[in-house]
Amino acid sequence: MDPDGARPTATRWLGAFARELGVAAPSDEQVEALLALAGTAAHASERTAAPVACWLAALAGVSPADATLAAARVGTGPAGMP
Repeated sequence: MDPDGARPTATRWLGAFARELGVAAPSDEQVEALLALAGTAAHASERTAAPVACWLAALAGVSPADATLAAARVGTGPAGMP
């Protein structure tokens, strides 16, 4: 918590989490791209798909923007799904 007892902002929390992981904090543009990916996944499926889609993009080494395009190609229908 912040000294005033309030929860930290997302930017502050992500910065602290990034430091804990030993990586640079995401830029505002990266955060927006990740939120777009999460939104695409959550609206195309169940909400739980959002964080897992972000993890899969990171695991694959794909940028959030490219992952969002891939998520849009998968869409909501069975085409392209096993």
